[in-house]
Amino acid sequence: MRLKLYVVHGSHPCAAVEKAMSLKGLAYDVVEWPPPLHALLQRAIFGARTVPGLSIDGERISGSRRIMRRLEQLAPEPPLFPADAMARALVEQAERWGDEVFQQSARELVWAGLMREPAAMVSYSEHSRLALPAAAVRLSAPLIARLEARLNRTDAGVARSKLESLPAALDKIDAWIADGTIGDPEHPNAADLQLASTVRLLLTLGDARPLIDSRPCATLAMRLFPQADGDLPAGSLATP
Repeated sequence: MRLKLYVVHGSHPCAAVEKAMSLKGLAYDVVEWPPPLHALLQRAIFGARTVPGLSIDGERISGSRRIMRRLEQLAPEPPLFPADAMARALVEQAERWGDEVFQQSARELVWAGLMREPAAMVSYSEHSRLALPAAAVRLSAPLIARLEARLNRTDAGVARSKLESLPAALDKIDAWIADGTIGDPEHPNAADLQLASTVRLLLTLGDARPLIDSRPCATLAMRLFPQADGDLPAGSLATP
């Protein structure tokens, strides 16, 4: 069985899936797409523009939630979902919100910030498998940031709104940690990976970091995803 994962470097759902595959001890190859070309390439192969995508001996699956469930079938241990039906429903509820709501908010903040500070894109590509020279990243960054901001329908106004609503979103995650839906250090589940990968990306934003530091969700994110490239300076999301 050959597994091939299609990713964009720094993508939080890709990080979530790679962590799941690591926890399950699955060997896989990686194809890394450059943004924003990934949207065309992913659609051509998987019929959807977003990463991650997983190929299993020709079978093609896209989207982190669908991939997580397929991984459960390939390697049931350790499980990403509780055996108890009620506990699983709570995990799936948190996972769904993380995928459908919280995940996109992070993209909107990152790309709005990079439109204003495109030079910061060099820091987000530090460990990319594409290994592009910093000068090439710096040169292409303004165009990439504009195209990605358009794809993600974000701008300074959207970023301001998302930053203002971030504490309420973090409260929701901390509540799931408090009630045990997520946060078990011995048994990370699919919602842990979905939510913590997004929090970890947000910790690279200088304007968001003070809202996250010292929270339980920050501890969870750093435990599951200690390494994450990128540093968007404080003030990049500031608006008049």
